[in-house]
Amino acid sequence: MTTARAGTKGDAIRLLAAAGVGLIELDYESGWQDASELSHLGEKVGVRVEYRGHESIAVKSPAALTAGLKRPKLTFRQRNLYCQFALTELTAKELAALEAKAMKLGDYVLAGHLLRDADTVWAE
Repeated sequence: MTTARAGTKGDAIRLLAAAGVGLIELDYESGWQDASELSHLGEKVGVRVEYRGHESIAVKSPAALTAGLKRPKLTFRQRNLYCQFALTELTAKELAALEAKAMKLGDYVLAGHLLRDADTVWAE
């Protein structure tokens, strides 16, 4: 069974009928409003449906942070970017610029020791 991403309610409904889908992640702004209804529909066909408003990303280096923020953001979710390196490896100006870029995307640059569980890793 695979995990599938739904960018709209219509996508989610189509995925409920798809073979081999075990989990549908609602990844759109109003997904929280549809989660209950879609979860109920999912129970009927044995598919779990969930909405998460954020994801946690372990960032391994300054280069990985820079590269990750340059890539197109393919999710609606807020990304918490937990830096697994000393933030002092960046100059104050570099850090401020990266934080500003992250905030424009709706994301946050955070100290690595705050990370509890990573959804993904940026290694470069």
